[in-house]
Amino acid sequence: MNVATSIPTDITPHGTDYDTVRCVIEMLTEDYRDQPSLETLARRLGQSPTQLQKVFTRWAGLSPKAFLQAVTLDHAKRLLRDEDMPLLEASIEVGLSGPGRLHDLFVTHEAMSPGEWKARGGGLTIRHGYHPSPFGTALVMVTDRGLAGLAFADPGEERAGFDDMARRWPNAAYVEDSAATARYAARIFDPDRWCAEEPLRIFLIGSDFQVRVWQALLKVPFGKATTYSRIADEIGQPAASRAVGAAVGRNPISFVVPCHRALGKGGELTGYHWGLTRKRAILGWEAGRA
Repeated sequence: MNVATSIPTDITPHGTDYDTVRCVIEMLTEDYRDQPSLETLARRLGQSPTQLQKVFTRWAGLSPKAFLQAVTLDHAKRLLRDEDMPLLEASIEVGLSGPGRLHDLFVTHEAMSPGEWKARGGGLTIRHGYHPSPFGTALVMVTDRGLAGLAFADPGEERAGFDDMARRWPNAAYVEDSAATARYAARIFDPDRWCAEEPLRIFLIGSDFQVRVWQALLKVPFGKATTYSRIADEIGQPAASRAVGAAVGRNPISFVVPCHRALGKGGELTGYHWGLTRKRAILGWEAGRA
């Protein structure tokens, strides 16, 4: 594996909204049954309730109380229960006037050929860079065919995040090039720049089965959810729920290919490769904009 990189210890600006929001989400995740009040959360963080309310609402588009409701198990079950039509048929009907365009109109994709996949990245040059995002430090990885990787890291975990991604394509050449990845990062995390007329091109690097799972994820509407078993049905492999789960976990383009919208059969917020707290954060961020 050809790697040329220098990874900073922490490039996320101090005092960002995400730092505060992450702490709040962690507390809500641990104590959601107690429905902690705004005053309780603020006291634990050493902030005033007014200050915390403003920061959280500015970031998420809804209050901490509403966010808690949006990411509880009950909400996840409601997302599934209220989906009357098959997800793939309903995708165009949801959110056409706003950020719901992300996955039905904004993203265009292509997949590598089986021969390229067998080469395990051989012949590919992958440029990468680290950028602040609403969900912590984002590792953005691009090829000349589009966005190929998007990972997240907390402070001090940047190297581990890079190594995890690079092991997926060990024969690729890696070049640190933040200038090349910055324009991708700017578009990915800014809903005002989600535009069907200028789609974001992504390049899916995986096995045929994985690519079919990831393509199914792209059709899950913004603000909605699905299950592993439903994805298995959609790709014509109804007995492959466990394999679907593994493929979802190997999704290399987090957030853009929305693996965070995949839930357990009963609507449980199951694990996420980049941390369950981050999964809850992304779902809440979407809930505030759906």
